Amino acid sequence: MDILIWSGAALSFAGLCGLVYCILRVNKARKAGLSDEELRTEVRSVMPLNLGALFVSVIGLMTVIVGIFLG
Repeated sequence: MDILIWSGAALSFAGLCGLVYCILRVNKARKAGLSDEELRTEVRSVMPLNLGALFVSVIGLMTVIVGIFLG
């Protein structure tokens, strides 16, 4: 069951890295002084990546919990 725990931790870490990337990308767009419409377009383009990273992180945490319960 250790493999479930460690693979889940790796998935969670990958999801966390994706979330940090999304935060940095939107923050960079905010500091670039874009117009309101351009900023909205940038946020819309980041949103699928943000949701995907959140999904990967949640799946990783669920895998860790399953590994703990089975171990």
